[in-house]
Amino acid sequence: MSELFKKCTCATGEEDAQLLKEFNEILETYRDKPGGLIPALQVAQNMFGYLPENVLKQVCRVMNKSYSEVAGIAGFYSFFSTMPRGKHIIRVCLGTACYVRGGKQILETLRQELKIDVGETTQDKMFTLEVARCFGACGLAPVITIDDNIHQRVKITKLREIMDKYRKNSPDKKEI
Repeated sequence: MSELFKKCTCATGEEDAQLLKEFNEILETYRDKPGGLIPALQVAQNMFGYLPENVLKQVCRVMNKSYSEVAGIAGFYSFFSTMPRGKHIIRVCLGTACYVRGGKQILETLRQELKIDVGETTQDKMFTLEVARCFGACGLAPVITIDDNIHQRVKITKLREIMDKYRKNSPDKKEI
């Protein structure tokens, strides 16, 4: 089952149909479970990389929920996305400590470097840029995360070096 939790944002045509078939099988296990909607959406996002409209509609049919309820949940929680996302998700902390220690300048530099705004994905589908309010690592500010990797005391002069590790697909496992 761990194979189903690998992020895929590139499926098209036949691959997409196969993913949808696999998802439907998993979705059936959540059909009558109280509180099963959010876990079902998490599985969908992990499989497809985001929550496409056809998947949301399938969740509605199988779980006997209204589209407004399912789309409302998907829109409310920040960890869900209804737009395709990049291979790597960059989150810049703008909590008080990170903001004061240069978080806003880091965000601006990333926006210029990647040529995207917050919530957008680069044309090559490599990076999606997001903002967070606090990672709970205030003593290490400013902090960014890329996927599950935490980068501490980030300097603008080091951003390109950090990004290049991900462009080359060989980031360090954990920075802290």
